[in-house]
Amino acid sequence: MYFCNMNLKPYKFRPVLKTVIWGGEQIVAFKGIDTDLHGVGESWELSGIDGMESVVDGGEDDGLTLTQLIDRHGAALLGGQVYQLCGNRFPLLVKLIDAHRDLSVQVHPNDEMAMRMHGCLGKSEMWYVIDHEPDAHIQVGFKQAITPEDYDRHLANGTIMDVVANHESHRGQVFFLPAGCIHSIGAGNMVVEVQQASDVTYRVFDYNRLDKDGLPRQLHTSQAREALNYSSYDECIGQSGATINDGDVLVACNHFVVERHEVAGTTRLDMPESFLVMICVKGELEMVDENGSVTTMRQGETILVPACLSWLDIRGNATLLTAHL
Repeated sequence: MYFCNMNLKPYKFRPVLKTVIWGGEQIVAFKGIDTDLHGVGESWELSGIDGMESVVDGGEDDGLTLTQLIDRHGAALLGGQVYQLCGNRFPLLVKLIDAHRDLSVQVHPNDEMAMRMHGCLGKSEMWYVIDHEPDAHIQVGFKQAITPEDYDRHLANGTIMDVVANHESHRGQVFFLPAGCIHSIGAGNMVVEVQQASDVTYRVFDYNRLDKDGLPRQLHTSQAREALNYSSYDECIGQSGATINDGDVLVACNHFVVERHEVAGTTRLDMPESFLVMICVKGELEMVDENGSVTTMRQGETILVPACLSWLDIRGNATLLTAHL
């Protein structure tokens, strides 16, 4: 356990809103914020990515970027092992995604390929479906194992979607997407995404759409061919919302652990041996830490809890996702 400055308490950040051609209006409403932006497809809730970095909202560290916050507090914020491993690079990226239209079909490289080609880490990620429109679907994995030659042929024939598995959306559905897994979020879904801190994406297919300048959107056919895992991905489809209990681990991999918590009344949440990201997907709550600091949280907010805290007493009625290393 590390010495915790009495002023070190859970942090809120200003969301970074990103407008895209497939974005909608649900994120703004879900978060209850005022903005003139339309077509917001992503809210980067917690990010250390250059150009899209989170900024502290309130308190003594107000205005610091996430990297500057880590520079100031180090292991007390991230946890000793995480700080040794990552330095001032925050290891996760947390987003809200509103797919008003279909996202492109894509794949992410693993760490080895990403480091070799881009000098950064690869991307494994998970999705948690917050809400969806009737008949919404999510595409994850191949229906059955194919070969790189099959991939080439289906791309040439325009039939790649014939071999990608199509899953009906359910609230609370969990999808785990290790690097190499082909995937797309279909129209009408709003999800939480927790991923490695990487922004490398290879676009496989984009439904022949044009960009804002009227040009075909760029594809990354050869890079995707190398990055893809051609196996079937049935194992990536996790629990449905109806079968998830309080405190259940949704995803546990080498890059992150994500759990769901149902708060109804008062409960104590013990901290892991690292920072803790809390994402409120429903309701509202109040938390009190061991130093007596009180933090409120409502639907659509994301909070970073310093590793030096031991526990949080939480009261309210809410559904929380938590993520840590």
